[in-house]
Amino acid sequence: MKIKSPSSWSAAQSEELYGFKRWGAGHFGVDAGGFVEVQPLADGRAIRLMDVVNEASEMGLKAPLVVRFQDLLRHRVVRLNEVFRKAIKEEGYKGDYRGVFPIKVNQLREVVDEVVAAGKDYHFGLEAGSKPELMVALAMHEGGQRLIICNGYKDHDYIRLALLGRKLGKKIILVVEQLSELDVIIRLAAETGVKPLLGLRAKLQTRGDGKWAASTGDNAKFGLNTAEILFAVEKLRKARLSSALRLVHFHIGSQVPNILTIKNAVVEAARFYCQLAQMGFPMGYLDVGGGLGIDYDGSRTNFDSSMNYSMDEYARDVVHNIKEICTDAGVALPDIVSESGRAVVAPHSMLVVEVFERINKRESLGQQHRPREKHKIVTDLEAMLRNKPKLGRLERFHDAVQKKEEAFSLFNLGYLDLENRAAAEQIFWQICEQIGRETDRSGYVPEELRDLKKLLADQYVGNFSVFQSLLDHWGLDQLFPIAPLHRLNEKPTVNATLVDITCDSDGKIDRFIDLQDVKDYITLHPLNGKPYHLGIFLTGAYQDIMGDLHNLFGRVNEVHVFLESDEPNGFYIEEALAGSCVADVIEGVQYRQDELCRRMKAQIDTATKKDMVKPREGVRLLEFYEGQMAAKTYLNIERPSPRKPKK
Repeated sequence: MKIKSPSSWSAAQSEELYGFKRWGAGHFGVDAGGFVEVQPLADGRAIRLMDVVNEASEMGLKAPLVVRFQDLLRHRVVRLNEVFRKAIKEEGYKGDYRGVFPIKVNQLREVVDEVVAAGKDYHFGLEAGSKPELMVALAMHEGGQRLIICNGYKDHDYIRLALLGRKLGKKIILVVEQLSELDVIIRLAAETGVKPLLGLRAKLQTRGDGKWAASTGDNAKFGLNTAEILFAVEKLRKARLSSALRLVHFHIGSQVPNILTIKNAVVEAARFYCQLAQMGFPMGYLDVGGGLGIDYDGSRTNFDSSMNYSMDEYARDVVHNIKEICTDAGVALPDIVSESGRAVVAPHSMLVVEVFERINKRESLGQQHRPREKHKIVTDLEAMLRNKPKLGRLERFHDAVQKKEEAFSLFNLGYLDLENRAAAEQIFWQICEQIGRETDRSGYVPEELRDLKKLLADQYVGNFSVFQSLLDHWGLDQLFPIAPLHRLNEKPTVNATLVDITCDSDGKIDRFIDLQDVKDYITLHPLNGKPYHLGIFLTGAYQDIMGDLHNLFGRVNEVHVFLESDEPNGFYIEEALAGSCVADVIEGVQYRQDELCRRMKAQIDTATKKDMVKPREGVRLLEFYEGQMAAKTYLNIERPSPRKPKK
């Protein structure tokens, strides 16, 4: 097979290599100039991501940078509501869709603002899973038709807040997660004179799927089993609150990859709903919880980071199965509630990372050092490198590993000097590269050679923290699409993993999306001394809010982008938010900025008195220290200015 030269590489080939058409859902692609572009409304109006990065940089907001496409966020809210409207119409379903956005997926004000605004015409509500989230929901909630669904553990104040909302005419449904909550709700409802709206969360036996499979079943953290549901309805009847029970709720986990799991869960929950309706409770709502997935890898399979169904299919199956079960039971059709958060917000946000360095084990080992007297280990390895046709790939690899281990042993015993060890390591990697190239041209690959590409891959160092910006990748092996934002009309030739700037060996990305499986590396362009930017896509769910302060790297810079045809590049930045500075993060861990500066001044004064530093130098040192309090927590990458050509 003839290998194309870098100059013959096309942007279309890059688009295929990085899978934009598979996971991009019509929103992300590559233009003819080799730049990644986004179509927030999938209507042909495109924005070059590097134009956004460059404009943000001119505003003083460099990578790492979160870019939010607010039109795309609104588009997802509208799309979710429209697919349910379409399914309801096609099925002749005599009920409405009343979706809610679960605030826990992204609590940021700018996200919730857009969701609430976009959902106005659909009476799209909010879901709260904690007291602080309920306080946000109460203030942001507008209109008597929108729901507020209250999930999670509830103390007395949480319940009082929900009842306060009921007094204000809000449609707030308290979902009973534990039987003990119901006694408190009944008592506080009597004290306040407020009639609550209640739901029961059923602990389904339908087995979950994906990373959150444990959300269902007997050992699930939340929900009532069948016996507890019967105890609950007895308590309501005794308290004369039978008319308060309006909803059945279930949740089978986030990012459910298999549509069959969703179908089975909906059928089981609909049976619970029908039974309660037949027992005389007014009901009215069936909440199918979350689970609607995102196809992160574009494979359309039931792999954890994918989904084997579309949003349209999800809506049709939910509507159809509820209708079928309720109609057969002679029960009036409920309004359908879903708590789809990931599917709404994940696509609208991405992380831009600048790669500023690479770690290449082959180039750095022994390149400048040749032993004055070569040890036999070195000459043996050199012979192995020269005589490659004589032995098979696997045999050469075994022999090279043996010689490398022998060299380490001799070094540890004092029989091999540093220069010979360096030479042995360098030649070992050259042999591995040689075998790797041969493997690329062959069909069958022995198992022991399959990891060679990962072993040989470079490490590209990005100015970001996995723990702050991609916690799900570290904690849950969540895959995100990653691709260069530019140079996509050049052939990428370097297999690499990504490492961050934290002092932690886990601060890396070494699992990447692939159509067939998971790749251990990504193919990128050689660094050329100029800024090289990567995009990490579909990060709008959970990553914005769950990051921690490992190494005290704080929140990154952020821009909110809107389409605007009248602007030169087709967009404008509505809001720019500076990331955390050093003072922000150190005060967050109980240090006071003024106290640290006072301590440093005392140490500099002492050093000045001992003549360790000159007075003027001491002043400059203190000024520099104090000035760094306002600096960003991430690296300030300074590249050397290009040299002017000599005349």
